Amino acid sequence: MKRIIFFIFLFQAFTFQLQAQIKHIVAKGETVFQIAKKYQITPYDIYRLNPDAKGGVKENTTLLIPKPSTGKAIIHEVGEKETLYGIAKKYNVTVSDLENWNKQQLDGGLKKGQQIFVSKPSSNQVKTPSLFVPDAKPKLDSKTALSNYEVQPKETLYSLTKKFDISQEELIKLNPDLQDGLKIGMILKVPSNGSVITKAKDSVLVAKNKVNLLGSVDKSKQKNLVLLLPFNINKIETDSVKTKTEQLKTNKFLNLTLDFYAGALMAIDSAKVLGLPVNVKVYDVESTKYSSNVASIISKNDFENVDAVVGPFQNSVVETTAQLLTKYNTPVISPLSKERGLPLPNLYYTVPAEDRLRASMFDYFKSKNGNVVAIISAKKTTSKDFIIANHPEVKHALFNDKGALDVALLKTKLVKGQKNFVLMEIEKASTIISITNILKGLQKEYDIQLAVFELYDALNFEEIPMKNLTDLKLLFPSATKIAETPEEKIFEKQFKKINNIYPNAAAKKGFDVTFDAMLRICQPEGFVKSAATTKTEYIENAFDYNSSNGLISNNATYLLYYDSDLTIKQAQ
Repeated sequence: MKRIIFFIFLFQAFTFQLQAQIKHIVAKGETVFQIAKKYQITPYDIYRLNPDAKGGVKENTTLLIPKPSTGKAIIHEVGEKETLYGIAKKYNVTVSDLENWNKQQLDGGLKKGQQIFVSKPSSNQVKTPSLFVPDAKPKLDSKTALSNYEVQPKETLYSLTKKFDISQEELIKLNPDLQDGLKIGMILKVPSNGSVITKAKDSVLVAKNKVNLLGSVDKSKQKNLVLLLPFNINKIETDSVKTKTEQLKTNKFLNLTLDFYAGALMAIDSAKVLGLPVNVKVYDVESTKYSSNVASIISKNDFENVDAVVGPFQNSVVETTAQLLTKYNTPVISPLSKERGLPLPNLYYTVPAEDRLRASMFDYFKSKNGNVVAIISAKKTTSKDFIIANHPEVKHALFNDKGALDVALLKTKLVKGQKNFVLMEIEKASTIISITNILKGLQKEYDIQLAVFELYDALNFEEIPMKNLTDLKLLFPSATKIAETPEEKIFEKQFKKINNIYPNAAAKKGFDVTFDAMLRICQPEGFVKSAATTKTEYIENAFDYNSSNGLISNNATYLLYYDSDLTIKQAQ
């Protein structure tokens, strides 16, 4: 009888777990990071339920996705020929649930491209559904003057109709995209009433809340851009052991190059649509760690009239390129290298330096009047030396003879009534578990937020409770943003349509770097002055070039944190 009761209990527990999860089938090109963003969870949530995903995910693999217990509902974009029954089955809910959660959206039936809730929406989401019922009595005629208006946070379709004295029907008629829902940052055509602050037309190609370089493009002169990319075609052709298909499957560097190039091609196509007068040439850089054909490419081709060069990837090769083109003062943009070398006046690093990432976090601590306490293991001497040399105000916790954290000493370092940032650099997962448990306990007395210099591997250990990291709102600096903006959705949709896969970080970097370079060389003042005076932001990357000791680096960084609703958010 006890065994029967035990199995009944086990079955009930197992059933409850299944009900709290969603089954996701991996699409071609999808990554764990993209899937996590789609469901508004963290990658670690996916790893906890799918340990094998740590090595990457394959097409058609089924992943278990936890349903967020709090926060925003999951939103699904209706595909071609999809039905409510099929969607309900996919998300492990009932058709009745979908109908109850989307009463207004489904009033006119299910439509391709429509966005619907597939988990219970919050009260705020219910108040601003993604589709709207048109009003009657349009108020505009053909003589009405129109202006462009950017949708601000917390604005609704109803508030906009009141603001511009226009019916919902007429507003949607002027802006057909509203049928897919109102989104922050959308540029709408509205009646010009003399008091509206308008902005230039925005799109996936225009920086948000940054300088709009598209509005100041000089189209009177032809510009030239060169991409130096390490395809290494000759090596692939002469490899007698591996076939081309095997090369594509196993050569990570080649795949990185192809992904970057795919994003760059989208930027080039976008520039053509916008009428940018840019001629683009692509050369195959046959490079290894110790050699390349860059010098040969430059000597055999006319680089005197080239306005900017993107690439190569490896730092030693990009340095050689910049040196060879110094005589022309040609800007050379290093797209992927984290390394720093010679201070060259025409070499631009797009990847922020490690010191800059760390500095952005300490700037944030200072802006919050934070009390900073470091918990650094004995093996992390570089991190400890950096803190002591650059931030003597930081307090340090210690470990006892048995290797355990001295909790009594730690408490003397914390301050009540003040924000306490605990900066942790630990290599052992077991120690991280112990420390995070201690910090969670101390949150009853102190305002504590956990911080790290980077998301190092030990934090990815499956035994570390995700709740520990979210409750402590783990803070970390990043070179890229992760907020899913309307522009990013447009880009991903267009990229998938063209390439049949979702864009990864390399593809987005290819687009951002290439498009930024084309916009800057088309400015009246040229690339160099534009880079020195303006900051831009695109799909996933921002560009804010600054010179320090002769090195020109991108200083644009982001601070991200794990929130208690299992999402990653931007702190600044």
